[in-house]
Amino acid sequence: MLALLVSCQQAEPAPQAPDEVAQAANCIKTANGEMVWVPGGKFVMGANPQYPEEGPPRLVEVKGFWMDAHEVTNAQFAAFVKATGYRTMAERQPPRIAGAPPEMMQPGSAVFTVPGPENPTWWRWVVGADWRHPSGPTTGIDGQDAMPVVQIAYQDAQAYARWAGKQLPSEEQWEFAARGGAPEAPEPVGSDGKPQANYYQGAFPVRDLGTDRFLGRAPVGCFKPNGYGLYDMIGNVWEWTTAAGQRADAGEAVNVIKGGSFLCAANYCARYRPAARQFQERGLGTDHIGFRLIDTRRSPPG
Repeated sequence: MLALLVSCQQAEPAPQAPDEVAQAANCIKTANGEMVWVPGGKFVMGANPQYPEEGPPRLVEVKGFWMDAHEVTNAQFAAFVKATGYRTMAERQPPRIAGAPPEMMQPGSAVFTVPGPENPTWWRWVVGADWRHPSGPTTGIDGQDAMPVVQIAYQDAQAYARWAGKQLPSEEQWEFAARGGAPEAPEPVGSDGKPQANYYQGAFPVRDLGTDRFLGRAPVGCFKPNGYGLYDMIGNVWEWTTAAGQRADAGEAVNVIKGGSFLCAANYCARYRPAARQFQERGLGTDHIGFRLIDTRRSPPG
């Protein structure tokens, strides 16, 4: 956990502009927890790798499965917490880590900050940051039912999956679904030059131009779905998979996250692609990681 906060460099988004909150009315209609069928098939996983960990390309086959049309929302996660009394990892007393600063001995989580003289590493451990308070105790989620839930550790996503009777996707299932059945991987920019996903426009981290209408997380389903009817498979928030990963600087077990986020820019990260992957410590959430689930037990349509 400490290694991640010291080594990773990302930036905190600017607070949501008022007009972004108004945009939620255009997106809530998709936030009903529906699932869509993803037919099985063969595909080249890791195609056109831009980073070493994405390749080499290899032929993979997956069986058909149902998948959440959108990322799990604040409202859905709140229903789980209300039904079970579950407390997320960010709300629990963190494990003691030798050499960790005092604030990391209190419940909280990782929040991105704009780099500066006093915080050159771009990460902060914020006491009181959790799924109800994504960027710290002074922030909240009132009126944001359709936003993807964040500050969710891998264990939290697994707990929700068990309660919902579903599963987290494997990396193979996630990447196959993200391609939407198209021969070419989806691009974040359409042929008309307009953003097709929630990502960082401009020179990261100097300024996000917000031409996609959002300066931070977007409510689920604000962009066109892919060929399978899945929303936000690239951009918005990273998503957990069951794939275990490897990272040299990690002192804890890590898993693969997919899809990139609103902080990914062409000049930095550029992981808003199906093949992109990144490693995240299982016990640590952030304010740009969420999840969605699959169901392999449900019968195919028809």
